[in-house]
Amino acid sequence: QVQLVESGGGLVQAGGSLRLSCAVSGSISSFKLMGWYRQIPGKQRELVARIFGSGVTKYTDSVKGRFTISRDNAKNAVYLQMNNLRPEDTAVYYCNAVGFSPAIMDYWGKGTLVTVSS
Repeated sequence: QVQLVESGGGLVQAGGSLRLSCAVSGSISSFKLMGWYRQIPGKQRELVARIFGSGVTKYTDSVKGRFTISRDNAKNAVYLQMNNLRPEDTAVYYCNAVGFSPAIMDYWGKGTLVTVSS
């Protein structure tokens, strides 16, 4: 069973930075799509950033220019560098891994809390 473990969350002041890490048990080269999502209590989980196996990245508009997603296949890890954090970025951040061969695979971590104070 594949496990995803997030780390790096915490409390930071507005304008500060955090780097989230997602450690994957097993080879992430099996996953064509890795992503970071976030969820505020009472709201739906939303996509923050995703990175394809090709290296192509996509971001939700509110984080463009501030967040950077990257993957290190050698370390089986995915990262989210978050700069210029805002109070509205406060949420639980989840790592997601999706693969399509030999069958559809969709795994989630348990999340890490990011709190941005104003």
